[in-house]
Amino acid sequence: MLGFHGCYWRFDLGRNAGERIPIEDAILRRTLGGVGLGAWLLHQEAPVGVDPLAPEAPLIFSFSPLVGTRFTTSAKFAVVAKSPLTGGISDALSSSHFAIAGKALGVDAVVLVGACSEPSELVDGALRPSICWGKTAEETARILEPFGRVAAIGVAGERLVRFANLSADGRHAGRGGLGAVMGSKRLKAIALRGAVETPVADSDRVEALARRLRRRAAGEATAKYRELGTVGNLLSFDRLGILPTRNFQESHFSGSPLLAVENWHGTRKHRRSSCASCTIGCEHRFEIAPGKSKVAASSSAVVGSDVDQRENGREEISETRVEYESVFALGPLCGIDDPDQVLAASKRCDELGMDTISVGATLAFAMECGDRGLLEDGPRFDDPEAMLGWLDDVAHRRGLGDQMAEGSRRLAEFVGQGAIEFAPQVKGLELPGYEPRALQTLALGLAVGTRGADHNRSGAYEVDFDEGVDRLRGNAKSAAKAIETEDRAALLDSLILCKFVRGALEDFYPDCAEMLSAVTGHAFSPASLRAVAKGIVDLRKAFNVREGWKPEDDTLPGRFLTESLTSGPSRGARLPSHRLAEMIRNYNLERGWSADGWIPPSRVSSLSIEFGLREVDGGCAPLTLSVAEEMAP
Repeated sequence: MLGFHGCYWRFDLGRNAGERIPIEDAILRRTLGGVGLGAWLLHQEAPVGVDPLAPEAPLIFSFSPLVGTRFTTSAKFAVVAKSPLTGGISDALSSSHFAIAGKALGVDAVVLVGACSEPSELVDGALRPSICWGKTAEETARILEPFGRVAAIGVAGERLVRFANLSADGRHAGRGGLGAVMGSKRLKAIALRGAVETPVADSDRVEALARRLRRRAAGEATAKYRELGTVGNLLSFDRLGILPTRNFQESHFSGSPLLAVENWHGTRKHRRSSCASCTIGCEHRFEIAPGKSKVAASSSAVVGSDVDQRENGREEISETRVEYESVFALGPLCGIDDPDQVLAASKRCDELGMDTISVGATLAFAMECGDRGLLEDGPRFDDPEAMLGWLDDVAHRRGLGDQMAEGSRRLAEFVGQGAIEFAPQVKGLELPGYEPRALQTLALGLAVGTRGADHNRSGAYEVDFDEGVDRLRGNAKSAAKAIETEDRAALLDSLILCKFVRGALEDFYPDCAEMLSAVTGHAFSPASLRAVAKGIVDLRKAFNVREGWKPEDDTLPGRFLTESLTSGPSRGARLPSHRLAEMIRNYNLERGWSADGWIPPSRVSSLSIEFGLREVDGGCAPLTLSVAEEMAP
């Protein structure tokens, strides 16, 4: 089948040797690429019950049939592994020329197993001792540029911080601790290059469809992202009372006007840029005021490309990317309204290689623990000057930073005394910047998400603003609508196309089928892609089931089920546990699973994997796993 190369490169870091392993067309038709193919490979390669940081745990880079074509935003790759934060599947996406270089190797994925005997880099198909250990991912990419396009980790990944990310072209595969998985293998970076073109079935049709998508993507559907970027959501979210503040104790932040990007234009140097193969240009970069981002020098100080090293041993960060989730997590969630300190903290996370959502939420949780007298000598709300120091402590695992590097769930277990009730996490992954009590379809999406508290694998927050949906209460439509957004996300994340393209598709499944058919030569239909999307969701859920998922894991922290919002536009909003339980039950039944969320044996057998099954309430729980020899077409 065209569009694919029909194989993946499996490299054993312990043996410093790789091999190409074929993938049947039937599997590619069912999984496509990205998170779908990555999830299937994870079932193939990960031993049941493996420690995510053990050498045997695989780290998977997965491409897609659209990579290497002219479709806008298609230069993306997925990184898939068992998460050291959640113990379940983690799949993160990044936009980068690394994706194009990887596909040009003539493979559909790269799977790393084993571990290096010493800190190393993988270049030109072989390991060499690292010359970049201790450097930022950006510095590493510059050093290794002669060897191709680079994906690398920062010091947080080297120190196995459980929410460390990995970076390529300054874009991050951010959530779930995939940088820690790479660090556990003592692999600093991987550089890829190749010259194999993506084969397409109908090049003229592909070009015509690509032109149409570029034209639509340059229109009204993406205008707000071009004009303000994602951080343009902050002020509107605050006005709606859905902006999480001070560790989700509130949903309205009095300092939000200071952090509003609308108020920065004309007062702060600013430029736009785009990801690889993207014509949308949602990225906005802003200058940080001189003198506002200085941090005390230490033996572990990290210096990045935008850092001006001063003679007195202090650093000054001049410019950084601005994204909503980073500003929310390092600003309102921590009670900080100083824009320069928030931007400096975001840049620091990029340098150190940490997911801004998880580190910000973990810091905010520690701050509330301090307010309650549960944690001494920790970070405090409304203390912007201390933020950079705490980020360094977390990344280097110094002092209390060592406990915070484990994430909010493990920190709550360390603190005890009921702290788990207000730890902002689901299945171990920290919540994104949306208040679930005031967005109750989103609350459902967060509770059932296979990755944990996740807004990118489900667009349920958009549903809360649809006609006929009460965002403060949810309704009978919530389950079906949440499933629809989850299925669409699964398809986009396997194609792989940017989520911002979804508004540029006039008819989602027919448009996707037309693009895939033109590239591959296989006649994909809208109905077949709906089935593919549902199968990918099943595939990810099946991995979590085999790794020990239980129905009680699908929930929200106690705070959201027992406390009402007490201020702001969403004052009085609450999410009783019985309402969430009813929505989850409806979701599971609508998916075709058991009421408790177990996958029926018939569904598992169609995924190219086989469980040793035992019946549980009409579904299945794992005993063993083996890979099926063939997959039904």
